[in-house]
Amino acid sequence: MTRIFLIFFIFISWTLSAQVATDELCINQKFEKTVHRYLSESVELVSVSDLRNELADEKNEVVILDAREYEEYEISHIPGALYVGYDSLNETLLDSLNKNCDIVLYCSIGYRSEKIGEKMEAMGFQNVRNLFGSIFEWANRGYDIEDMEGVKTNELHTYNKNWGKWVEAPHIKKQN
Repeated sequence: MTRIFLIFFIFISWTLSAQVATDELCINQKFEKTVHRYLSESVELVSVSDLRNELADEKNEVVILDAREYEEYEISHIPGALYVGYDSLNETLLDSLNKNCDIVLYCSIGYRSEKIGEKMEAMGFQNVRNLFGSIFEWANRGYDIEDMEGVKTNELHTYNKNWGKWVEAPHIKKQN
């Protein structure tokens, strides 16, 4: 009986570890590898699907900050996201935030948001996470993006043509 239990335990453990290993952070594995190359993972990561699930739970209070340039944010952003910027950091916004609130940063793929996350952690923010694949992966999964009036849009600033290749959702109109 013990031997059967041991074999069963090993099988279950192997099955679960294989499932975790195949969980995808990005739909396109080449994009996922590219994102991994650019990130140092110095800021805790959160997947697009995990953030989406958190936002669906009304008990969760997550502050979403967009770390792109203003012209990118103007075209579209994740619903409810606040503009924090990258080159010109919105210090007023940061001063208004509780340093213990749950914050998720994003940009195009996660590089700029990681850098802003590092700065925020140095400023004493305690619960900062970086959205892996950022708005590109959000759009690729078909999740809504909105314009400055809060209206759903299919337009997305892709930084430039080279980076825009990673936005593969057919309904998205790329701008750069």
